[in-house]
Amino acid sequence: MDADHIAVAETCLHAAHDGTLSFPEIVGRLIGAGFEGYTVDYRADSQTYYLPSGEHVTLPMPASPGTVEAVFDAEGVERMVRWAQSGAADYTYAGFSEGAKKAGCAGYLVSFSGRRVVYFGRTAETHVEHFPS
Repeated sequence: MDADHIAVAETCLHAAHDGTLSFPEIVGRLIGAGFEGYTVDYRADSQTYYLPSGEHVTLPMPASPGTVEAVFDAEGVERMVRWAQSGAADYTYAGFSEGAKKAGCAGYLVSFSGRRVVYFGRTAETHVEHFPS
């Protein structure tokens, strides 16, 4: 993966954590740079960004408080997603991540071509969110 792709991935990762770009803006930048998706791993505190060629880069992300709970609560994950989508003034990605981990979310896979996010627990239970139309 070349330096330009890595720079876009790093910018998007930091923007999610500091709130300077919204999720739709981040998705737009990543798609514009040619990425097909990314994975967030809360247990490893990392994000991996993928190109269609299979090239990828894994970047460390700031750790959020708490640990991933053993039981996956799909409704709890969905509540966190709705909060993120609401545009609420109190929304932060750190708060989202902390709440998702409390709901047993170990990570999630974002697919731009599939227009969905698959949230998964430690036992591989899932919750699927489709991108808004």
